[in-house]
Amino acid sequence: MPDSYSKEPIVLREKLARFTEHWAPRTIAAMNDHEFKVVKLQGEFTWHDHQETDETFLVLDGEMEIQMRDRTVTLREGEMFVIPKGVEHCPRATLECHVLVIEREGTVNTGDPGFKRETPGDFWVYAHD
Repeated sequence: MPDSYSKEPIVLREKLARFTEHWAPRTIAAMNDHEFKVVKLQGEFTWHDHQETDETFLVLDGEMEIQMRDRTVTLREGEMFVIPKGVEHCPRATLECHVLVIEREGTVNTGDPGFKRETPGDFWVYAHD
């Protein structure tokens, strides 16, 4: 893991401007045993859960939905939602949406290692770039 502390503020829109891929989270900082990741969402992801950890979504720009088996939560810019560990969910966004995801270090974004949409957990957009 790179040095996760920056001497300057981390500008989220600058980090998001460095990539175009959807559903490919980029780690921008770490705190204790958690990582802060920016991600661009568009379309529907996959149903999955995280058995060992909660997952937090904070919408920076746009709108997204988090489908769960018993309901769907809509999040808009400036809104946040915590998915409790073990809750099956499927994020989706009709139009591109920018999100900050906070989750335990090493969390596989699909819940299950080896799934076709899994993103490597060590892909950083360095804090000092």
